[in-house]
Amino acid sequence: MSAHTDNSIFIDADIDLVWSMTNDLESWPTLFTEYASVEILERTDNTFKFRLTMHPDESGTAWSWVSERILDPVNHKVRAYRVETGPFEYMHIEWTYAPEGTGTRMRWVQDFQMRPSAPANDEQMAARINTNTPREMASIRDKVELAARSAVPVGSAVPEQV
Repeated sequence: MSAHTDNSIFIDADIDLVWSMTNDLESWPTLFTEYASVEILERTDNTFKFRLTMHPDESGTAWSWVSERILDPVNHKVRAYRVETGPFEYMHIEWTYAPEGTGTRMRWVQDFQMRPSAPANDEQMAARINTNTPREMASIRDKVELAARSAVPVGSAVPEQV
């Protein structure tokens, strides 16, 4: 048995800004509310191997794991999976970005299976992901939209410093 989640959000910002902000791994502790730290272990072209550590949960456990993330900037897609799977048999994630109206539709699809010894089964983890992901996406949306509103439009004159 395996589990599947599929969440998306509209971000009122250009796809290039959404792409660059959400794929800047070093900024994830400020972009996401749940990540305490990111350590880049390897970087080769558009492939990143990195350690993510979450803020401690309600029981005081700070979950940490290594993932690999492969960026496809031409097609605005990301494939990722956990290298250190922890309580998961496997965890595969796909992020896609698509222009939509005045902004971008960001979508995260996760396919996974929990280990029998994990503290949650597939259904419980899917429910947790489907609770946390919309919250994280909304926080990211707000930060990206703020950056988009704060950006100086291309071709605009920048006031000189006196």
